Amino acid sequence: MAKEKKAARPAKPVSDKHYREALYDLQVELVKLQRDIIANNHRLLVIFEGRDAAGKDGVIKRIVQHLSPRETRVVALGKPSDRESSQWYFQRFTEHLPAAQELVLFNRSWYNRAGVERVMGFCTGEEYERFMASAPLYENMLTGSGIQLVKYYLDITKPEQKERLAARAKDPLKQWKISPIDHVALKHWRDYSRARDEMLARTHTLSAPWNIVRADDKRAARLNVIRDLLSRVDYRGKNAKIAVPDRKIVFAFDPAQLKSGVIAP
Repeated sequence: MAKEKKAARPAKPVSDKHYREALYDLQVELVKLQRDIIANNHRLLVIFEGRDAAGKDGVIKRIVQHLSPRETRVVALGKPSDRESSQWYFQRFTEHLPAAQELVLFNRSWYNRAGVERVMGFCTGEEYERFMASAPLYENMLTGSGIQLVKYYLDITKPEQKERLAARAKDPLKQWKISPIDHVALKHWRDYSRARDEMLARTHTLSAPWNIVRADDKRAARLNVIRDLLSRVDYRGKNAKIAVPDRKIVFAFDPAQLKSGVIAP
């Protein structure tokens, strides 16, 4: 059997001092960005997907930390109710889309159907295929209406997920994060890999492309997601010198990456 390829990871950790200073500067830029969104009635939607314990909460927390709560919303929907389950699949997400002057961040999104629901058998094969065909069309409608859509997939290695899930189970301040899905995440690692690969390949489009984030180093991931987000939006007073992400950490998805080992197998 051929030896399984491993995704290369940045080796040098981010120091405390560099992290604090860089994060402050980037959060100042985020405030500038929000002021411009408000002034120009823009609508910005950012989707965060990834495995359990990939660091979505941490990235989102640093983005919104100093932004106006009136024009910033974080959407993290739970299990659908019986009524919601009977609706058009995208219906409960649509009501949370940004209006003028708003920045909305989805902590998991409609892509639950391509990941957790697919792996855990919470949807039928027919529902899954309908979703995979519909998602690009839905997102094309969003971008066509003037919403700027940015999609991130946070990628971590299996050893890193194992370590984070174990730490989460022991931390009394993180008990709210624990779910039945956590307990089988490692068991279904390969199933989630296959579901992720198909999701990325089939829903990566010109109007709504995927961006991959190497997230084993939480600090590096947080800083570079913010840099990447800032680099994608024009706003008044922008400091372009710091809005430059490390492309070893955040990079555009390409189908060839699924076989090269760049994305954790």
